[in-house]
Amino acid sequence: MNFKFSDKANSFQAGIFAVLNEKKEEMVRAGRKVYNLSVGTPDFKPAPHVMEAVAEAAGNPENYKYALTDRPFLVDALRQFYRTRFGVSVEPEEIMTINGSQEGMAHIAWALCNPGDVVLVPNPGYPIFSIGPALCEADVRTYPLYRENGFLPKLSDIPEETARAAKYMLVSYPLNPVCAAAPDSFYEELIDFAEKYEIIILHDNAYSDIVYGGRTCGSFLRFPKAREVGVEFYSLSKSYNLTGARISFVIGNREIVSKFRAVRTQFDYGVFLPIQYGAAAALTGPQDAVKEQCREYERRNQAFCGGLRSIGWDVPDSEGTMFVWAPVPEGHGTSEEFCMELMERAGVIGVPGSSFGSLGEGFLRFALVEPVPVMEEIVKAIKDSGILKQ
Repeated sequence: MNFKFSDKANSFQAGIFAVLNEKKEEMVRAGRKVYNLSVGTPDFKPAPHVMEAVAEAAGNPENYKYALTDRPFLVDALRQFYRTRFGVSVEPEEIMTINGSQEGMAHIAWALCNPGDVVLVPNPGYPIFSIGPALCEADVRTYPLYRENGFLPKLSDIPEETARAAKYMLVSYPLNPVCAAAPDSFYEELIDFAEKYEIIILHDNAYSDIVYGGRTCGSFLRFPKAREVGVEFYSLSKSYNLTGARISFVIGNREIVSKFRAVRTQFDYGVFLPIQYGAAAALTGPQDAVKEQCREYERRNQAFCGGLRSIGWDVPDSEGTMFVWAPVPEGHGTSEEFCMELMERAGVIGVPGSSFGSLGEGFLRFALVEPVPVMEEIVKAIKDSGILKQ
């Protein structure tokens, strides 16, 4: 039978991740040592009290029914957490769970976009930022992020016509993949910009608990008028090592939250109740492990980036996230070419920056998913490969 798939489905290709995985499997079969720094899955365990809350809830047969709603205990836990962690008071009507920020980023476009609506996303940026609105046939336009400007957008450089046409703008700091954080002054400017042009702001706050160098990252919602222009996504995946649980929140403007909730009820019956119990335990329980985990990521960042600089690869320390954004050394071709060369010669797997947009070309992204001794071992493997001497 000759199957005919949608143009949208046909637009998705296996891409570089499939190529990298195939090459990795080939090297493993050949007995080669491989260091996989390509995927941002934390290597830390969830806190015991979180796992216990999930296990206890999973022992109750009643918790296997449709959740349908966010339970009050979880909404209260999030409200308490935002007051304590960010100094922000939020109301129940301003909160909704989602099955992971990735899904939420895609599905919120269904609530906001008509075909042809202009949407602004960062370049480089995480792929779902563009894919979500593209699936709604929006007119996805990128705003550039350059190293010389600290990977912050110059809002004044966005064309007037584009700004006036834009339905929403997606912003994320600390930003994967470029590992940059944003100062308070940027958010103040952003909110003024959104007000002037009536642009909805979606702020992805997935890495606010992973920042370095004495920085503190808060919530977009702590700025005056933020709730008048947008919402924030807050994820438990990286802070609490719950990636597989798929639990995040959309918080902020109650009209946006309400409309998104209405759309979501058409295809979703709520977050599995044992996960809601686990999320509440994470938000209300001890936060010491979150802080120590951040310090460990920073130690890994310093060991890796500092180590690479010591062998002649000028890689700056990250400001935040669990990643490193490394410039391709001069004379080593494109980011994809150098990625494959590094994998073949040193056994180290990163991700070509071109996977994150055209302005990601010239960089590689590495995930800080190995302890310090292994990160040091990786630096030695790169040095011993001789790849930096040519």
